[in-house]
Amino acid sequence: MSSIRLFILSSLAERGPMHGHALRLLADEEHIAEWADVTPGAIYGAIKRLAAEELIDALRIEREGNYPERQVYEITDAGRESLSAIRQDALESILYRPDPFDLALARLGPENLGGLRDTLEERLAEFRARIAAEELHQAKIAKYLTITERKVSRHDWHRLQAEIAFHEELIANLPAILEDETSRKGHHPS
Repeated sequence: MSSIRLFILSSLAERGPMHGHALRLLADEEHIAEWADVTPGAIYGAIKRLAAEELIDALRIEREGNYPERQVYEITDAGRESLSAIRQDALESILYRPDPFDLALARLGPENLGGLRDTLEERLAEFRARIAAEELHQAKIAKYLTITERKVSRHDWHRLQAEIAFHEELIANLPAILEDETSRKGHHPS
């Protein structure tokens, strides 16, 4: 599932024909990069791919004042069908990716046992800093978002809360983790 495709196709379906710069402005206006994996810089490349796939079609060229000419695109019938499928897939699919941290933790070497507490404390501090920054950012952009956008933008906050709880649990269980790792591998923490 491509979020940029969903953004472009749904924007054209909901708002009508637009050029790439208008889509970039819309992304900025909606602060889309703040709560979705859409970067405004990727819009032009995605437009070319969608046009090549005939999901959008060049409608006309516009020019306002001294600005450069801009190609205006509209969504095609095939684009509307694709949008429906992409949207449904995004709503039904759960994206969950394993964190490489878990494998690294499960495969600790003797050289990592002594510094594990510091590593976990540093990670916990980083997650706490990120959640504090997220809360400030949410307060700053909330007035620009719809109710739904405000709710989905809180998804990262909830993920950060889960990371904090996980790391707090690891730190609380660190003596048992170190004992287990040492006894199983015959290692001694430094």
